[in-house]
Amino acid sequence: MGIYLSTPKTDKLSQDGENDNLKYGVSSMQGWRTSMEDAHAAYLDLDCSTSFFGVYDGHGGQAVSKFCAKYLHQQLMKHEAYSSGDIGTAAQKAFLRMDEMMCGQRGWRELSILGDKKDQLSGRVEGSICSPKSGEAKGQHDDWPVEEGPHSNYEGPQCGSTACVAIIRNNQLVVANSGDSRCVISRKGQAYNLSKDHKPDLDAEKERISKAGGFIHCGRVNGTLNLTRAIGDMELKKDKSLPAEKQILTANPDINIVELCVDDDFLVIACDGIWDCMSSQQLVDFVREQIKTESKLSVVCEKVFDRCLAPTSGGEGCDNMTMVLVQFKNCPKPGPGPSTSPKTSPDQDSVSSDCKDKPGSN
Repeated sequence: MGIYLSTPKTDKLSQDGENDNLKYGVSSMQGWRTSMEDAHAAYLDLDCSTSFFGVYDGHGGQAVSKFCAKYLHQQLMKHEAYSSGDIGTAAQKAFLRMDEMMCGQRGWRELSILGDKKDQLSGRVEGSICSPKSGEAKGQHDDWPVEEGPHSNYEGPQCGSTACVAIIRNNQLVVANSGDSRCVISRKGQAYNLSKDHKPDLDAEKERISKAGGFIHCGRVNGTLNLTRAIGDMELKKDKSLPAEKQILTANPDINIVELCVDDDFLVIACDGIWDCMSSQQLVDFVREQIKTESKLSVVCEKVFDRCLAPTSGGEGCDNMTMVLVQFKNCPKPGPGPSTSPKTSPDQDSVSSDCKDKPGSN
């Protein structure tokens, strides 16, 4: 049956957490696919005032999505912009840093550990021989020290992953997205997209691809990939005369910043395995109905999977499924004075940062 199993794997990996301000549930399910390539991260207390949630939808293998789940939030915290309060810039740099870290002997070794024999790393998986440099032998990992070994010239993986993350600090929500996973917020029951699906039919994406020497064929970048931004996929990022942001494929995320308020109910981050089956509003409506009687948010995620799962293999409802559901417990009431608009694109359904406004419907 090609890329599908004869019967779906419906076992679900779920967890829940809660602090004074937020409550979350997350779940993932392999479904009809022959392997599970999604990964996720959930940190209620990334630091004393910040929470972090992310969904990573891998393609061509699980190595890159797992790499992002392990390291992206760490790189976010290490950037100087993070400690100065500029979370958007720190997130952008962390996304781009993933591609840099996956090159060379160290990158190859980490990906080999996280991946499997199906992952498109260097065409083969073999024993890793390396000699650490810098301070790694002393346990100092902050600078991602260079390693020498047979894969010192490794240019990075051919597999890749989307990345959609939500960072919450006090009443500020920062969403960073690269790829076609999606973040949606429910404000008074209305769904608003806080990220944009990076697909080949978007004019801005087509323009960048064309200028970099690429093309769209049958709705796919260079005839292979059906999304225009992702971490990894280094085969489409080889033009050394161009910065990372202008490559045929880029990991550069869109950044959206929203001020949370009392009208905000919850947010959802999910892979396209969900969005292929439900619109943003349909999912918000479904979640709102479920949380009336179900207090465990991971169970709500599981019920979404059950609703989306196709009865037979092929088509929508057959992909891996991962969903993070975050409920706001103590959102502030809107205060006086002007508000700033979130950083969104004109063609993106977005939520106003001022609760007193009534943004257009999704």
